[in-house]
Amino acid sequence: MDFDVICPYCGRDKDRVIDSRASENGEAVRRRRECGGCRQRFTTYERVEKTSRLMVIKKDGSRVPFDSNNVLVGLQAACGKRPVSEEVKLKLAREIDARVHREFEREVPSAEIGKFVASLLREIDEISYIRYASEYHDFRTLDEFADELDQLKARPKNLPNQQRLFAAEE
Repeated sequence: MDFDVICPYCGRDKDRVIDSRASENGEAVRRRRECGGCRQRFTTYERVEKTSRLMVIKKDGSRVPFDSNNVLVGLQAACGKRPVSEEVKLKLAREIDARVHREFEREVPSAEIGKFVASLLREIDEISYIRYASEYHDFRTLDEFADELDQLKARPKNLPNQQRLFAAEE
């Protein structure tokens, strides 16, 4: 069953779908439509509305609704002026959102979200990871920071065409 959508060009609600396909890793449906009035074409997206309210338990014990935009803001801050495309940041935010909703039903500690972000950033860009880790780990001394750098340097590098033998460290 298909419903007419109001045309963004002329305001009529008589259109036809000319193409439908999965988008955003199957989490949305992209539809190309053509207005029956002005013949302009436009795109609409259908997404499942997430109705379950996943709450984040912050370090101070307070609870706030999970919002993947907060994850994206953190990624953008960590990746500022680094060669990490906006597309990659959005993909990471979607991966983290999916993982959090898959692994937690009602509540998720903020530390778990931080682990997810850190583990993915470590694979994408080491400088962005260190920026994020300096906030996430809340380093108190320069030695703690240096220890994290030493661990990062000691890790074997993942090559783009190399298949993983073991699950990623968390």
